[in-house]
Amino acid sequence: MKITFMGAGSTVFAKNVLGDCMCSPVLRSSEFALYDIDGKRLAESELLLSALNHNINEDRAHITTHLGVEHRKEALRDADFVVNAIQVGGYDPCTIIDFEIPKKYGLRQTIADTLGIGGIMRGLRTIPVMEDFSQDMADVCPNAWLLNYTNPMAILSGYMQRYTPIKTVGLCHSVQVCSEHLLQSLGMEDQLSGRRELIAGINHMAWLLEIYDKDGNDLYPEIRRRALAKNDTEKHTDMVRFEYIRRLGYYCTESSEHNAEYNAFFIKGRYPDLIERYNIPLDEYPRRCVNQIARWEKERDEIMANGEVTHTRTHEYASRIMEAIVTNVPYKIGGNVLNRHLIDNLPLDACVEVPCLVDNQGIQPCHVGSLPVQLAAMNSSNIYPQLLTIEAARTRRKEVVYQAAMMDPHTGAELSLDDIVAMCDELLEAHKDWLPTYR
Repeated sequence: MKITFMGAGSTVFAKNVLGDCMCSPVLRSSEFALYDIDGKRLAESELLLSALNHNINEDRAHITTHLGVEHRKEALRDADFVVNAIQVGGYDPCTIIDFEIPKKYGLRQTIADTLGIGGIMRGLRTIPVMEDFSQDMADVCPNAWLLNYTNPMAILSGYMQRYTPIKTVGLCHSVQVCSEHLLQSLGMEDQLSGRRELIAGINHMAWLLEIYDKDGNDLYPEIRRRALAKNDTEKHTDMVRFEYIRRLGYYCTESSEHNAEYNAFFIKGRYPDLIERYNIPLDEYPRRCVNQIARWEKERDEIMANGEVTHTRTHEYASRIMEAIVTNVPYKIGGNVLNRHLIDNLPLDACVEVPCLVDNQGIQPCHVGSLPVQLAAMNSSNIYPQLLTIEAARTRRKEVVYQAAMMDPHTGAELSLDDIVAMCDELLEAHKDWLPTYR
């Protein structure tokens, strides 16, 4: 079996996904093909994964490296599974640009990788590269599954599912840990075992629709009581999502620092006190990038010094999906797929996050029905900017980029139409080396 990792310079994430594969009796003897366009980071990933292969896998896996676009097809050739974790333009310069130019217009962000003007620009940079991936895959591994972890998830997965022939699903970390972290934060750890839940919506804003304990008792009344009391009496890091519980009745999958920028409610120039009130970490992603780079450099030096690297299987879906497809032992995931009558009150072209069954027939999404109307409205406010970003990437028309930014809840609430156009023009110019020509 061959597993290709695109963006293998994301060393820590490559370690998690491929380390999980090394922990699987079904996958541990695979060929792991590592692909990146950064030679230094690719070599670092090879070093780490080779040490891991020796330490926990008795050197069963065969690791190959493939550097640069000219070697991309060879990395993909005959792959059974392709994991995508690329970041086009990286932290420097592109992420910095996505934060600094909007700041000039008074538009502040926290993460900027999923929606908002930062998510829109990241989507426009990444879609052309993933289109190239799909063409190569159609040539050399047409039956492979593409497991996409790259953000903006709904934009990229939605584009690939609508406009390429590749079998693909979008995967996020937040579904698996949503209710666990919620119950732990509310002092309800005793309800973790045997709980039953339903999560559906869109990536980073999928809703914990139902949660029951092992005896079938509804946990939401106590969750709501404790969450409201905690927000009223304590400063903590999840205040935005607990406010969702107060105002909308439900909790959602991705963190409060993410969700603070997916709407018009929390980051408002006219109300700067909201930043303190809801403990919102502006410019969080750039800080996180700097810290992650520093942590990796320290970890890399330790590995090079003693080679003592190990791994315990994580909660990531990738290896579990591969196992289920290969063995036909079913596994349930939360996957990002086109809304083909899965959530009845969201658009059919939307990329939605719903329960999926995985077996040797592939990834089969489950019908959820209609969301509570207020949750569908929140999701829809994000879906249409996502669809417009896909349309902008497909048509390469500036006016559609403007429209995507206009319809983004946070951008539209903060800026005038003229400023939106000017900001988009400045961003398109700053990112021109990473973009096709927009007319």
